[in-house]
Amino acid sequence: MSRFWDRCAVSTLCAALATTGFAQGNFTLTSSEITDGGALPSALKCTRDGGDGLSPPLAWSPLPEGTQSLAVIMHHYPRGAVAGRDAPSQYWLLWNIPADTRAIDRGNPQSIGDEGSDKDARQTGYTPPCSPPGAVHEYTITVYALNAPLADLPQNDEISVDWSALTASLADKVIDSARITFTN
Repeated sequence: MSRFWDRCAVSTLCAALATTGFAQGNFTLTSSEITDGGALPSALKCTRDGGDGLSPPLAWSPLPEGTQSLAVIMHHYPRGAVAGRDAPSQYWLLWNIPADTRAIDRGNPQSIGDEGSDKDARQTGYTPPCSPPGAVHEYTITVYALNAPLADLPQNDEISVDWSALTASLADKVIDSARITFTN
């Protein structure tokens, strides 16, 4: 019975994160290399598809009042998965981003924040989109402005932190969020 309630809690959280909090105010997420609603540029694709596999540059502003920390999630729902019911495929999980941070450079060379599991749970960090030939998937990058640091998560990169762990930690801490989507 506890697995049932665990699934209900995750489903409720998934639905809440999927449907609320996006660009409620003026908080905006942009990228100098990704156009919201556009196709992923070739340079940002996985190495199999000729890209360098680095994370995209991101910038956000204005920071909502009361922001104490930030988090970033990049995900997509594979065929058959339903937002609010199923966990998506995670491509980038980043938390403990200092509140005075306004941007992350391409590849995150400053190693800003702490990173969770990659898509395949093999290491921590970013997984570049690598859709099968002929398939087109939609990806979403969301930045969350938080009213408190995510103290219940490790204070370092940690492979055990997956989408469910990060989104559960975000509960009751999101002041505002902004997102961009793209296809690959």
